[in-house]
Amino acid sequence: MADELTPETPEEEQPKQTHKQRKNGLYPGVSDELAESMRTGWADTELHGLEPIAQAAHTAARRAALSERFPGDRIVVPAGRLKTRSNDTEYPFRASTEYAYLTGDQTENGVLVLEPSGDIGHTATVYLLPRSNRENGEFWLSGQGELWVGRRHSLAEAEQLLGIPAKDVRELPEALAEATGPVRVVRGHDAVVEKALTDKVTAERDEELRVYLSEARAVKDDFEIGELQKAVDSTVRGFEDVVKVLDKAEATSERYIEGTFFLRARVEGNDVGYGSICAAGPHACTLHWVRNDGPVRSGDLLLLDAGVETHSLYTADVTRTLPISGTYSDIQRKVYDAVYEAQEAGIAAVRPGAKFRDFHDAAQHVLAEKLVEWGLLEGPVERVLELGLQRRWTLHGTGHMLGMDVHDCAAARTEAYVDGTLEPGMCLTVEPGLYFQADDLTVPEEYRGIGVRIEDDILVTEDGNRNLSAGLPRASAEVEAWMAGLKG
Repeated sequence: MADELTPETPEEEQPKQTHKQRKNGLYPGVSDELAESMRTGWADTELHGLEPIAQAAHTAARRAALSERFPGDRIVVPAGRLKTRSNDTEYPFRASTEYAYLTGDQTENGVLVLEPSGDIGHTATVYLLPRSNRENGEFWLSGQGELWVGRRHSLAEAEQLLGIPAKDVRELPEALAEATGPVRVVRGHDAVVEKALTDKVTAERDEELRVYLSEARAVKDDFEIGELQKAVDSTVRGFEDVVKVLDKAEATSERYIEGTFFLRARVEGNDVGYGSICAAGPHACTLHWVRNDGPVRSGDLLLLDAGVETHSLYTADVTRTLPISGTYSDIQRKVYDAVYEAQEAGIAAVRPGAKFRDFHDAAQHVLAEKLVEWGLLEGPVERVLELGLQRRWTLHGTGHMLGMDVHDCAAARTEAYVDGTLEPGMCLTVEPGLYFQADDLTVPEEYRGIGVRIEDDILVTEDGNRNLSAGLPRASAEVEAWMAGLKG
C-alpha cells in the first residue's frame, strides 16, 4: 500500500490552501514548482447527459411518502463517514440503509435533507463532497483526494444520477446549526451532523423517524424484488462454487469455503450481505459461527449460511446443510429430513393475510413433534410448545424480514412486525434448525455435534408465496444428486 504524502485528515477539514505534512512522510514538503505543475495540464473529465440510476423513480416516491408522514419537520438522513480500521486505513464504506433507501447514493459523508416547503411538502437536497480541489492540491495531497481513493462524481453529475439537487456537504453543519423549527435526524451515522443539531432534536422525534423508515421497507417495490432475486441468483452460484471445491476445503479449512463464496459476491455484487457462516462439523451448532477457521472433514456436515449483496445493497440470506462427503449418514439424514419437513410446513404458512408468527409456529410444531417422537422430550407436543422445551435444540426464531439489511425492518414496532400480518411484497426468510451440541449429555451420543439449518428467501405474493431461492435443492436426496452432479 502506497505511503501517503499527508496525514489522514478528512478532506472537508483540510485548509483551503495548505496541507499538513505527514509525520513520517519521505518528502519534506512541496516545492512551488511542483505545486504549480500539479495545478495544470489536466483534461476536463466532467460527465454530461447522464441517465438517472435505475431506482431514481422509486427513491423519489419514498421521499414523497416520508414528506407526507412528517409535514413541517426538517428531516436529516446521513450516509455516514469512514471508520478507521488501523492508523490511516479505513474499513470499506457502506452507506446507512436509510440514506441509500431514500437516495440510491452510497458515498461517504453524504446527507439527505428534506426542508419543509409551505404547510405541506418538502424540498429535498443531497449534500455531498464535491470533486477534489485541484487548485489547492487536495486532489493529490489529501489522503482522501481522488488520486488516492478515486474520482468522485461532481455535484452536477450527482444531480443527474440521483434526480435530487446537490450541494457541498462542507457547508451543511453551519446551515444545520442555524436551522429553526422541529428537526428529525437518523442517529448513529454522522457525529458532525448530530453535533450541529444537538439543541434542535429530541430522542422521541428521532426514534419516530427511525421506526417509520424501518416499517416503510417492509413491502418491497418492483425494483427491490428484482434486486433480491438478483442477490439470490448470485448466491445460488456461490453455493455451487463451494461444492465444487470441497476437496480443497478439506485440505485447508473453513476459510477456503468463505473465500470461495466471497469471490462470487465480489465479482457479481457489492459484497457479502453479512459475515458468511461456514460451519463444518460441530461448528454448525454455533448459530453465528463466523470465525471459519476450523477443519472440514469428510463424514461431517457443512452448514453454509451466506448471501450476496447486490450493488444496490439488497442481500440474499440462504442456508444449506451439506454432507461434505456427498452423502448423508443415517443419523444426519434423520435430523436433516426433520428440519426439511419443518421448513415445508413453515413455507406453506406464508401467504397474504396470515400472521407473521404463523410460519414460525408451523415449523416449531413439526420440530417439537420430532423431538417427542425421538424420545428426547416428553409429550404431549402442546405441552412442549407451551413451555418452549424444544428451544434447547432449536434456539432461534424461524425467520425474519429481508431486504437492504439481512435482518431488515428491525426497528419496526412489534405490532407491525412479529405481531403483524403478511402482505404481498414482503420478503422473509424461513429457516428452522436443530442443533445438538457436542457436549449435550441429554441426547444419545449419535446426535451430538450435528447441526442442521435450511433457509430460503420467500416473497409474499398476491395468491401465496414464491421461493426466490428455489434454484438450490432442499430435499436430502435432491441435495445429494445436485452435489454429485457438480463434483462430476
